[in-house]
Formats: sequence, structure tokens, C-alpha cells
Amino acid sequence: MKVLRRRRGSELRLPRPAWLRAVRLWLRDTRVLLRQFGPSLVAFGAAVLGGGALYYLLGGVAQAEHPATLVEGWYHVLLMMFLQAGENLPGAWYLTAFYFFMPLLGLAILSQGIADFGVLLFNRRARGEAWQVALAQTYHNHIVIVGLGHLGFRTARALHELGEEFVTIELDPEASLLTQVQGWDVPVIRGDANKYEVLRQAGVDRAHTVVIVTSDDTLNLQIAIHARAVNPDIRTIVRLFDDDFAREVRQAFGITAAYSASALAAPAFAAAAADLDVGAPVQVHGRVLSMSHFTVNATSLLAGRAVGDIEQVYDLSIVLLRRGHKVELHPADGIELQTGDEITVFADAGTLHKVNRVNR
Repeated sequence: MKVLRRRRGSELRLPRPAWLRAVRLWLRDTRVLLRQFGPSLVAFGAAVLGGGALYYLLGGVAQAEHPATLVEGWYHVLLMMFLQAGENLPGAWYLTAFYFFMPLLGLAILSQGIADFGVLLFNRRARGEAWQVALAQTYHNHIVIVGLGHLGFRTARALHELGEEFVTIELDPEASLLTQVQGWDVPVIRGDANKYEVLRQAGVDRAHTVVIVTSDDTLNLQIAIHARAVNPDIRTIVRLFDDDFAREVRQAFGITAAYSASALAAPAFAAAAADLDVGAPVQVHGRVLSMSHFTVNATSLLAGRAVGDIEQVYDLSIVLLRRGHKVELHPADGIELQTGDEITVFADAGTLHKVNRVNR
């Protein structure tokens, strides 16, 4: 087998910058705020527009000097709502009543939602479980991790390092690792994943993969079946402790991948969740390495690149190349990959994930 080469030069495609992920998170978070406080914002806007129009019409009936235009009516109503009208009371009784009514209406709307909106906007960490559910509802085509024990946490950390978006479900509210996961701005749904409602709260119906890693084999299988019921197309990665049972589950229930206790490794779960076809990982001088298979797509950035060049750039080893009916073990460095080539790559999970992205 070829020796893995150190990465030299620039990569074919740079990973997503941290600032870009931060901007996306802020936009998603703000969208949740707007959705959560949408009714209050709509009510406030309707009160200003409708009240301004009514004030303009009443002023015309009373032949008052103000407001002269509809825009002025909106402006005066906005000032009234914030107790800053700054004018003497009008002579008409209905305009006087209007002066008292609009500030009360404005205060009622503001106290109901607008003030809370501002507090939550600048204090995003101090939100409860309802906020976690609301944030999870903005995720699409993501990964759901069930169980935040040691294996679940390591899988979550590996996915976080890979730049994948995911939501977690944890039943135990005292789980010591919850705070660390929430520190990554990842939604944590607290509840029983064996219930359809909790799975939907985590967005299983919109996710592409669910990773189930609780310590109970029977529960894991039940959750996998329920997840498939919510989303028949979802990929299911399940932790099982018995080798034979794991093989039977894959065949009988259509589980995408089932790993037994003897084959457990968080990078394997993370790679499988990221849609990588990986074999059992091996540890070489402290590095966890796996093999994965790729078919070079027509839009792939790998097409037209030499084997040796790709190995140097990505710090990996291409151990097999299949082109049509021809199979070449350890292809020469000068061979250029073509659309439709099938390659077997030996590398760590992060590198395999990167190659998977540039091959899309």
C-alpha cells in the first residue's frame, strides 16, 4: 500500500469558512425569532397602519388641522403608541378617545411580544426547550443524532468538525454533555425519541440521516422503525451490541448501517451519517483511517486530476481504480481520473468527507 503523503499546496476546494457558518446561524436564529414573534409584529404593524388611516379619516370628519395626510396619520399614531404624541387634546370627543385608546393598544402589543423579541435577540443563550424545538424546525436535509452518551457525543463532535448540520435528541435532562453540544449552537431536543412527536420536533421528516446510539438495543431498533415511519427515505445508522443481530437487522429491516459493540467508533458513525460508504475503521499511529468508494461524477473536481496530485493535495491514498472492466490496484501517479471511474480511497473521516464534497 502506498504511504500516505503530507498535504502540499492548496486544496481543490476550501472548507466552509467559520464566519460563513456564523452568518448562516445568525440568519437562521433571526428567522426563528421572526417566526416565533410574527403574530405580535403583524399586530403592531396592523395597529400602526390601521390606526393611522382611522385617525386620518376621523380628522377629516372633525375638520381638524392634523393629520393633513395619511402618512402624517401613521406618524402620529406611532408617536401615540410610544406615549410621545406631544399635542393638545383635540376638540372632538372621538379624537380624544382615540388619543387614549391607541397608547393602551400599543402598550398591550409591546408587552405581549415586542419587548421579549429584543431580549431574546441579544440573549440567544438564555432560551429554553421551546426555543430548541423552534430552531430545529429551521433545519432541512440534516442529520439527527439520538442519544448523547459518550458515543453520541463523540459522533456529534466528529460531525461538527466535518461541518455537517445536525440536531440531537436526549432523554436525560441531566446529561453532562448537553452544555457542550449546545455550545456549538446545535439544537438539543429533550424527550423520548421513541415518540413520533419528538422525532418530528427534531425534523426527522426533513432529515437525510438519523444516527441512533443509545445503550439499549431494543430501543434503538424501535426508534429506527419509528424514524422510517416518519420518513421512509431516511438513512438509519444504528448502534447494536451483538454482531449477528446487527447483520440480521440490516437485512431484515433495511437499516442503512448497524454497528456492533466490537466495531464501535465515532468516526465510523459520523462518516456514515455524512453519506460516506466506509469500511470498518483502523487505527494507525494514532490516526483513525477508513476505506471509502467513490464514483467520479461529471461535475466532480477530481475529474482530469492525476492520482499522484490528488494524493498529495488531500493526504490520502488511492488504493484501487476501476475503469470499465479494468481494475488496477495501486494506480500509477500519472493516471488522470475520468468521469465514471470508481476509486477506493484510504484516509481519515475528515478527508473522506472532503473528497465526497468535491466529487458532487
